[in-house]
Amino acid sequence: MCAMIPVFFVAPFFRETTLRFIRSAVSLPGVRVSLVSQDPADRLPDDLRRALARHERVQDGIDAQSLLDGMRRLMKHEGTPARILGTLEELQVPLGEIRDHLGIEGMGAEAAKNFRDKSRMKSVLRDAGLPCAKHRLVSTTDEAVDAARAIGFPIIVKPPEGSGARSTFRVDSEEQLRAAMRAMPPSHERPTLLEEFVVGEEQSFDSICIDGRMVWWNVNHYEPGPLEVIEQPWIQWCVLSPREVDDPRYTDIRDVAARALSVLGMKTGLSHMEWFRRPDGSIAISEVGARPPGAQFTTLISYGADFDLYEAWARLMVFGSFEPKPRPFAAGAAYLRGQGQGRVREIEGLDAAQRELGSLVVEARLPQIDQTPSGTYEGDGYVILRSPSTDVVRDGLRSLVRTVRVQLG
Repeated sequence: MCAMIPVFFVAPFFRETTLRFIRSAVSLPGVRVSLVSQDPADRLPDDLRRALARHERVQDGIDAQSLLDGMRRLMKHEGTPARILGTLEELQVPLGEIRDHLGIEGMGAEAAKNFRDKSRMKSVLRDAGLPCAKHRLVSTTDEAVDAARAIGFPIIVKPPEGSGARSTFRVDSEEQLRAAMRAMPPSHERPTLLEEFVVGEEQSFDSICIDGRMVWWNVNHYEPGPLEVIEQPWIQWCVLSPREVDDPRYTDIRDVAARALSVLGMKTGLSHMEWFRRPDGSIAISEVGARPPGAQFTTLISYGADFDLYEAWARLMVFGSFEPKPRPFAAGAAYLRGQGQGRVREIEGLDAAQRELGSLVVEARLPQIDQTPSGTYEGDGYVILRSPSTDVVRDGLRSLVRTVRVQLG
């Protein structure tokens, strides 16, 4: 009988999406999964808790030393793990440090820093001749003003270790910039990243690499970009994942993404890239994460590609294997966002949307009455559509956000 492969999965908090990744790992044949978390084990669903080999609770689920101490306690019973897994953006550097320290296969700390530190990332990309937004890391207000004058307004202000559009906003003038620096003063310990405001169509590019070679990819179109959604609270965000990912119009981003991942240090893993198509057709990379995408993208992509990307990620990270398949569908998500102020009062237009689009809906999570709105571009619920036709999905998404309204009050 073959020995079970010991795997340590780090999940600081038991969020719904994180639990789906844990389930996928424990379902792999021949794998014995132990869990390290900040949340207590009694917050796990009973069936998932029983499927784990062991659980170890730590004081700080993001801190490398706290995690390493917890893993050492596990190792007294489980031995040295063959793999250490975690999906959160904030975990990638700590897990890289632990892999380096224990001699575990997988992404090490230096490569993880290339993905996590967005200023360092852009420097690596620009040094390799790859297109990305102009940027500057600043530690004082004077540095910020000088950098903004060099880059040119408008600019984007963001933390260097952010992800998605968290704590990200647009600044149009020196006056606004100084106000932003007063509200969130930068320092040498906590610098701020200033970045060129790129005009163009914002998209994402998700891909799987094995031993440094890209073997699968996906494209998502944003309607509109997340930053615009944050700035305009009435907008309901849509994401379209087209069927035609092999179309020649994506050849340039596939080539750029493959080169970018190579210079950043991606060997085997699933990555998520944000990028822009400028009006002149050129590409600008915004940022890349060495982890699965958020905002329900893993679910969305699973519907379009017609395979379970959660399970595929777990199999990839443990066994280093992935079998590409032809893509049969387009898929899209409409993120339902509360309009007005207060709590969710009612949802308008559901019956009409059901009559028109019900045959396309493959998953939906509607806001609950009296729910507190999230305040994020992901909204308070979502609906995922699927069809063999990209145009049908695109038209369906646009109709959905015109028809359905989440009213607050």
